[in-house]
Amino acid sequence: MPNVLDDLQSRGLVAQSTDEAALRDALSSPLTFYVGFDPTAPSLHVGNLLQLLTARRLQEAGHRPLLLVGGSTGLIGDPKDSGERVMNTKETVAGWVERIAAQVSRFVDLDGPAGATIVNNLDWTQGLSTIDFLRDIGKHFPVNRMLAREVVSSRLEKGISYTEFSYVLLQSLDYLELHRRHGCALQTGGSDQWGNITAGVELVRRADGASVHALATPLVTKADGTKFGKTEAGTVWLDAELMSPYAFYQFWINAEDAKVGEYLKLFTFLPVGEIDALVAEHREKPGMRLAQRRLASEVTALVHGQAEVDAAVLASSALFGRGELADLPEPTLAAALREAGAVDLTRDPAPTIVDALEAAGLVKSRSEARRAVAEGGAYVNNERVDDPELPLGEGHTLHGSWVVLRRGKRAISGIRLV
Repeated sequence: MPNVLDDLQSRGLVAQSTDEAALRDALSSPLTFYVGFDPTAPSLHVGNLLQLLTARRLQEAGHRPLLLVGGSTGLIGDPKDSGERVMNTKETVAGWVERIAAQVSRFVDLDGPAGATIVNNLDWTQGLSTIDFLRDIGKHFPVNRMLAREVVSSRLEKGISYTEFSYVLLQSLDYLELHRRHGCALQTGGSDQWGNITAGVELVRRADGASVHALATPLVTKADGTKFGKTEAGTVWLDAELMSPYAFYQFWINAEDAKVGEYLKLFTFLPVGEIDALVAEHREKPGMRLAQRRLASEVTALVHGQAEVDAAVLASSALFGRGELADLPEPTLAAALREAGAVDLTRDPAPTIVDALEAAGLVKSRSEARRAVAEGGAYVNNERVDDPELPLGEGHTLHGSWVVLRRGKRAISGIRLV
């Protein structure tokens, strides 16, 4: 069997690691590894997805995952460049721990010889006294090295609390405890966590005299170097309640040509050779967006299931007249229209097509709306309309309230009658 490290490297998933030869040797037989997630929101986001899928790759190669949800570190917060974090209540964090624990468990196998275990670092920190923490953990951390950490040094002038300053000790303690309790010998995480990860490696060496390993995945960016995983609407969440599966699918459909091959290697389980062939075909026919469609289908299926992929594809076709709008489930139709900028209008009195086109942002003025109708470029539920005073009432609604509007071939929006 090829070493899983080869696959990770071929996909561009290894940004940094401890000694490569030693890590490769360790991965030649089953080992226990961990990756951590702090509950700083009610859901994980697309940035966390890379860590979940990396854990799944390692598990499929025979290694045992420990997925840590930080019930204690989530109460503190990792220092960030922009300033002190707002601390959430203990009750809020506890609720988020439960939600995220359920979320991460969907991405790995919880059974079998390499079955994953969900762990919470509150289990070993809530009973730890301050004296024991300072004596047993704090003594292993030279302050000069802590001050030299980039995120700390950047905050010294503006100020950083001892709470955030000590976060690295808590995360390092996680590695030590998981090494002692589960024989954990590898921590994975994003490259922005490299300082915390290697501090844990050093703590295990100092406290127990053991040699353990670390691996960091790269920071994923857009083509212009800016942060990946944000849209105009905000964060790309993994929870369907915070971001609809349709909107999630559309996020991947809109991947840049220059980055789609990279994203396919990072976020899907397609063989690298198949990805290279797909990207080559995409370059010959970029207008068909073959690579983006495959990327969106693969990732949405991983996160939300194949049924949501099918619904998103159906919605995309139906909105542009290539399928039956009536066949779309209301949640999918609503998500698609909200994503397209749909607005609410009162149903009494019923708005005209001109009112609706302007309110939905498909035209800049009522006169432009009238021209669109006169030129045959206005559609209601994929049917061309020729009367600018056409009232949109009950006879035009889908699922009792939604109306799909289109101007020309490509401009889609809609209204909800309330």
